[in-house]
Amino acid sequence: MAEILALLQNIAPLLEKTTFRRMSQVVFGMLVASGRITMLGLSRWTEKGGSYRTIQRLYHSALSWKAIQWLFFRERFLKLEDEYIIAGDEVIVSKAGKQTYGLDRFFSGIQQQVIPSLSFFTFALVSVREEQSYPMQSMQMVKSA
Repeated sequence: MAEILALLQNIAPLLEKTTFRRMSQVVFGMLVASGRITMLGLSRWTEKGGSYRTIQRLYHSALSWKAIQWLFFRERFLKLEDEYIIAGDEVIVSKAGKQTYGLDRFFSGIQQQVIPSLSFFTFALVSVREEQSYPMQSMQMVKSA
């Protein structure tokens, strides 16, 4: 567990100390929690300093996720001698209900029809030698009104 939290040290220069401490608490909670992961559940599994309000503050803070993901990839996985390609893919997740943000009707390749779902588009760097992908950006696709 300590080894995984030590990996966060790479992104520490991009975050304020308070935000970094909050993120460490949330990551720790995600690693030890079982069942559904909710903010309340995370607050129950974190150690001192990981209250529900602390987790809310982290989720409401603006973070430069692109910079964080790139720095983490560059420091931990990038091998300059390897060849990488960039790939993008759109994925839909079927969803029932009416209140979820971005819920619309998208085409499902698996079901071969349009279904109520959420759509996400992800860009990843793919190591040709390792045949391993490293997601760099994932964003929800929302149809405009």
